[in-house]
Amino acid sequence: MQALVRFTKRHPWVTNVTIYGSLFSCADVVQQQLTKNPGDAINFRQTAKVGLVGFCFHANFNFFWLRFIERVFPGSAPRNVIRKVMCDQLFAGPVTISVFYTGLSFLDGAEDIFKDLREKFWPTYKSGVICWTLIQTVNFSLVPPFIRTTYIGVCAFLWTIFLCYLRNRDIEQVTSQLLASLPFLGGRRGPGSESSDNR
Repeated sequence: MQALVRFTKRHPWVTNVTIYGSLFSCADVVQQQLTKNPGDAINFRQTAKVGLVGFCFHANFNFFWLRFIERVFPGSAPRNVIRKVMCDQLFAGPVTISVFYTGLSFLDGAEDIFKDLREKFWPTYKSGVICWTLIQTVNFSLVPPFIRTTYIGVCAFLWTIFLCYLRNRDIEQVTSQLLASLPFLGGRRGPGSESSDNR
């Protein structure tokens, strides 16, 4: 473990981006395994597309974004933690969600690569604010800067399962399931999706 920590400190970009991108790909495999019909095979072509978006954009974006925001608001004082969380939700959240939907639609060869984004951005963003505000508060308060991208990657593993699930389900179906599992949301509408490679 100490050797891994030393390697991460010496090579933070390689370690963080590799772990983050790998978890991104694994999330799609888990999502397919949980939702596929018995006897269906895992669609590794879809997983490769998710992994490509994760490696090329999300892992690198988060690595450099977290370093940038730490320079702007250094330290873990409550005021700066709040500032970092707010900036993250107002800027990084919309950017990463937009690239996820448009990037995968582009790789799918969709005629309208913005269709998923138009239909699912706001429900996804509102869901993200609920979970990522807490995740990033812990990140900026307690996690050492050199391993923050890895921490985000671990948390994003579950989030990406959710995003991949959204892309493979009808919006009304996911809405009803979300409201059923989160009754405290009352009459609010939740996120949903159509399929990715299966559209």
